[in-house]
Amino acid sequence: MSNRNLAQLLTIAGAASILGSIAIWASQGGQGKTPEERAHGERFGIFVGLWAPTLFILANRYNTNALREE
Repeated sequence: MSNRNLAQLLTIAGAASILGSIAIWASQGGQGKTPEERAHGERFGIFVGLWAPTLFILANRYNTNALREE
């Protein structure tokens, strides 16, 4: 897999992480019957959202490497 394709894949994964975080937070964060269940859903949504910056940084690194190879 080329660096450019990997960069695109990581960018898509970062965007999916943001959307997944919002979906998890909206579906599990407010749906629990107890405060502990709601807190768990909110924390899990935040945890998934924290993956996005790492994925975007990796995508940028691979994209930079792809541009150097050209």
